[in-house]
Amino acid sequence: MATADLLERIRYLNKIGIALSAERDHIKLLELILSSARTLTGADAGSLYLVEGEQLAFALVQNDSLNIHFGGSGTPLTDSFKPLPLYLAGGQSNDRLIVAHSVLHEKTVVVDDAYDADGFDFSGTRAFDEKTGYRTRSVLVVPLKNHENEVIAALQLINKQADGNTVPFPDDDIDLTQSLASQAAVALTNQRLVEELHHLFESFTRVIANAIDAKSPQTGAHCRRVPELTLMIADAASGADYPGLRDFELSREGRYELETAAWMHDCGKIVTPPHVVEKSRKLETIYDRIETIAARFAALAQTSEWQDKTDQLRDDLAFLEQTNLGGEFMNDDAIDRVKAIGRRRYPDLNGELQPLLTDDEINYLCIRKGTLTTDERQIMKDHMVHTINMLEQLPFPKHLRRVPEYAGGHHERMDGKGYPRGLTREQMSVPARMMGIADVFEALTAPERSYKKPMSLSQSLTIMGRMVEDNHLDPDLFRLFIDKRVYLTYASEYLTDAQIDEIDLDQLPGYRPA
Repeated sequence: MATADLLERIRYLNKIGIALSAERDHIKLLELILSSARTLTGADAGSLYLVEGEQLAFALVQNDSLNIHFGGSGTPLTDSFKPLPLYLAGGQSNDRLIVAHSVLHEKTVVVDDAYDADGFDFSGTRAFDEKTGYRTRSVLVVPLKNHENEVIAALQLINKQADGNTVPFPDDDIDLTQSLASQAAVALTNQRLVEELHHLFESFTRVIANAIDAKSPQTGAHCRRVPELTLMIADAASGADYPGLRDFELSREGRYELETAAWMHDCGKIVTPPHVVEKSRKLETIYDRIETIAARFAALAQTSEWQDKTDQLRDDLAFLEQTNLGGEFMNDDAIDRVKAIGRRRYPDLNGELQPLLTDDEINYLCIRKGTLTTDERQIMKDHMVHTINMLEQLPFPKHLRRVPEYAGGHHERMDGKGYPRGLTREQMSVPARMMGIADVFEALTAPERSYKKPMSLSQSLTIMGRMVEDNHLDPDLFRLFIDKRVYLTYASEYLTDAQIDEIDLDQLPGYRPA
């Protein structure tokens, strides 16, 4: 071969190497490997096989003379392209198949004429030729090895063309193809490693989220639902013409970054004490102390002072049991009644009189809203601090660098009165504000919270509307949430029929229709 021609092919090989290293799409990478090898050698046809266990699976089959392109972005591979076994039934190497022989022995194999090749079985090739009218002659098979020196694929080229004739593959073709195969193996390996790391990280985020959900039946599938709802909002917002959203566009990479943040948004709860996360009753710590109080009532009922007042005791105990459930608000009269009950005295086993309720129990029962004390609420709030600390310690790559900011902002408020950093709307990204909407809506409508009934759509959106008016939630995102009917899309998949009711948008607080 002329030196000038060889230099030109080497330059082409270098271009191929650059292209292979830059290609991220798996199918396009496979097609680039085979088509480049055929162009480099002038091969009329070729196949690319991938090693899958003890088989060679067809990935691509190309033939210019027959105008066929099977696999990849071309015509799907038919049943006739079955995987080729590397070993026979008895466990012996399948050396009769040229491509299997090349893979098993990790070496390049060259045949000048397939119909006159000793040691190899080309019966399948002959059958294909008879069916199509093709004539297979020269064959070149090169194995592709990864960084661990394992064969991961095989490149088979057929019928080199020169001056309109089919000729054997010369030595320089073999050398160039082996060089290309080496670069291709690196590209395939790198892509596979990236995909495996991507899958590993994705699985890790879901394992953490699922562990948090499993830790608390009270929050149920919260960590799984919030990502779904967040992405629904983000998809609706991408390109939307709303004052605060006009510059928001959701790319594929941005969507993955937001999804990752949503899966990790409550990761700090992994260190929150279970008895706080799980607290569905005011008196609940490791156990619900209402049962202990009931035993004291039974002891009090045996005293002479209260033997004739058992109905009142039953009523007072029922009141405490109801109070213990928690709720949206506890008024002053109820608090005074708890304190009055607590001042009663019952005899212990030594006959000494003890208060019916301890000061600690009174404090817990007098929680005005929900089931958590101020200290317990702070412990729950601190999960955001833990979330941010955990995520900021992770060496996120460039395309995930905003995960801590997105995940750490869903309890902030538009007026800067949220936690943990007290950020204002202007200091928060649009994705972080989206997660705030998703987090609230999921919590309001969730069916697993034993301390409250799952709210209907109208109830939930009314509360969220008031949160908008109170500068808690983003007004533009709330309007988009309504206008684009994101709440209905989510409701159709995750809410019960009883929760999906009619909504009077004209009376909905915080909503400004277009």
